[in-house]
Amino acid sequence: MATVISGSAIAASVRAEVADGVSDLITRVGRTPGLATILVGADAASRVYVASKRKACVAAGMTDHHRELPGSATQDQVSAVIDELAADDRVSGILLQLPLPDHLDAGALIDRIPAAKDVDGLTMVSAGALSAGKPGLRPCTPLGVIEILDQSGVEIGGKRVVVVGRSALVGRPLAQLFVQRDATVTIAHSRTVDLAAVTREAEILVAAAGVPELIGAEHIAEGAVVIDVGIHRTGTGLVGDVDFAAAEIRASQITPVPGGVGPMTIAMLLRNTLRAAEAADQSHIRRTNP
Repeated sequence: MATVISGSAIAASVRAEVADGVSDLITRVGRTPGLATILVGADAASRVYVASKRKACVAAGMTDHHRELPGSATQDQVSAVIDELAADDRVSGILLQLPLPDHLDAGALIDRIPAAKDVDGLTMVSAGALSAGKPGLRPCTPLGVIEILDQSGVEIGGKRVVVVGRSALVGRPLAQLFVQRDATVTIAHSRTVDLAAVTREAEILVAAAGVPELIGAEHIAEGAVVIDVGIHRTGTGLVGDVDFAAAEIRASQITPVPGGVGPMTIAMLLRNTLRAAEAADQSHIRRTNP
């Protein structure tokens, strides 16, 4: 039976580390990191997610700069809020909660966020920096996956990794992070021909396709590490992209749903916000001491 990796426990350690970093920054320079969340519309799930992020932000000692707009808000109105927060020195990071109402151009709005405050790592500038291997803020869920592996003692360099999922939010940036850690990476997806044959090659298998229980025992090599990014509400409760009961028998380590990757996303958002605040402080020092 696989060892179950507690993402909740790892996330708690990251949040504690961030809280210490926030306290240190305040002591050294008198500057408190601030996270701005923008919620457009009344989507119930988005409201819950934003509330969780705001609560975690405050618990870590950061300031909460929340903005809420009606679902009828125009592109110009949302743009104005982003521009206001971008110009506010109290705001270290800006998060535009997705999805947005259909009449809004999400890509254009995300790209209004300055890369230095893009704590979700989703702007074109951030994506380009990741692709080029340049410094920058990275998407939170992929960072959380890497952190889980690191803190669980899983060696990444030289390993065969299969990422099932090709989204711009998780699959593609995660594959790039693995490549930068010297893994040999394959990106597969729900339409991959003979998916099981591809995934059985993986020593580290990440399921991020958004399909409930897509990955079964036949997809997993004996002893593989399995990371489940998916989360779906069903009539019997929450499930992931992995059939946990079937996978647990074959994997060496596995993340559960819930309590696996999910808590890491917010933890890495907090870390990104702290890093953005630290970078802003260094930039301020360079400007005032040329």
